[in-house]
Amino acid sequence: MRNGLWSLELITKFYVLNYVEYWPVGNNNSLLHPFNVTIRSDRRGTCKGTHVVYACVGYCESSAFPSRYSVLVASNFTHNITSASRCCTISKDAKIKVRLDCPRARHHDDIEILTARACHCDMCRKSRY
Repeated sequence: MRNGLWSLELITKFYVLNYVEYWPVGNNNSLLHPFNVTIRSDRRGTCKGTHVVYACVGYCESSAFPSRYSVLVASNFTHNITSASRCCTISKDAKIKVRLDCPRARHHDDIEILTARACHCDMCRKSRY
């Protein structure tokens, strides 16, 4: 069994060394992207308003590689892949007012919504907001 562990450690070190050699540098692209949003007060659109808001779109560095031998031993050889990932996300936001025009009622309402002001690559999370 010791020979099997030695060869697994050697293979793991080989893959990690080769992986690091080809690591892409500066491969991030997280940008603001405008789109129109329309808000309606009800299904009939009694009151509605449209405004340009910004979202974060793009890509960030992510990687997966064979786990180090110490990680394999600590996990009883169940954690054989290690991943490191970052996701494009909002770093600054702002509230904006959208005016809802109600033509039949001859009035308007204002509603506040969030829009992105800046984006960056950050740790990936299941849900942020």
